[in-house]
Amino acid sequence: MPTSIGLAVHLALSELQRRGVDPAPFLVRAGLSEAALASNKRVKVRAAIEFLERVARALEDDWLGLTLAADFDLRELGMLYYVAASSARFGDALKRLDRYERIANEALDLRIVKGSGGRVGLFYNGVPRHIDRHLMEAFAVALVRLCRQLVGKRVVPLSARFMHHRADGRKIQQFLGCEVSFDAHVDEISFDARVMDLPLVGYDPYLNDLMVKSCDDALAARTPGTSPFQTEVENTITPLLPHGEAQAKTVAEKLNLSERTFARRLAAEGLSFGEILDRMRRDLAIRYLEQNLRASDITWRLGFQQPSAFSHACRRWTGKSPSEFRRSCVISAGPA
Repeated sequence: MPTSIGLAVHLALSELQRRGVDPAPFLVRAGLSEAALASNKRVKVRAAIEFLERVARALEDDWLGLTLAADFDLRELGMLYYVAASSARFGDALKRLDRYERIANEALDLRIVKGSGGRVGLFYNGVPRHIDRHLMEAFAVALVRLCRQLVGKRVVPLSARFMHHRADGRKIQQFLGCEVSFDAHVDEISFDARVMDLPLVGYDPYLNDLMVKSCDDALAARTPGTSPFQTEVENTITPLLPHGEAQAKTVAEKLNLSERTFARRLAAEGLSFGEILDRMRRDLAIRYLEQNLRASDITWRLGFQQPSAFSHACRRWTGKSPSEFRRSCVISAGPA
């Protein structure tokens, strides 16, 4: 399971404490240890995602990732901050982050999209993308803040895209200063190509050489992570769902596999495409109902043809109709 330094978790803990809320129930539910966090041990990324979702509901902050990333001291990123900040130009800083990001978070893969000028892609490895909103938004906000701080200017991206759903993205759009879209096929931030050549105010070739060596040593010390095939399949399905294209043949093609080989690899792990698809739909349905989306919207986002098909599936997953489950969420709202 991919791990991280848990910066977002620590920031969320501080937010809970600032508001006088006991973090213990949320940590237990997410499978996190207060003692382990106090000793700065690494945390599982999936547990961090679950923790942020629970904290967001408890604090009634549907933009928790933005809240946490908007004003923390960027130096808390540790050696990643310094290896980026001591680079010559912003494009060089991004290349450093591209190479060393997994020191801080083994699940995150930051890539400069080739041949596109200033497009930066954010990808998950070993973690299902569909379960997250807050952490991905925190990454994007932190990246834009880092750009602005390193170049000493309020750089505005051309656009930002996220794979998860939001009905109203004005809050993050206001912070980033650009058009933001959701339900996209990728998580991506686009800058003007000229931003890549902007000089950094903290350029220090001697410090940069030192930090590159330190990061290379830290990277070598990390156990190479692998992305389970199931997670690859889930992350391929995610952007296909709202378009009704989540079919085994389509997913196999996107993974450069024949349909037969695709089925054989799933079977080798004791899985089937139908099982994975159904489990993803269940997880997303529960999250969407908790977010109070309309049943008609959820029907479309999960790739069902008719509302009755979604209603039937919801009863099978939860024992309740969509409206009954939504009411139960309101009744049971709280730390649990």
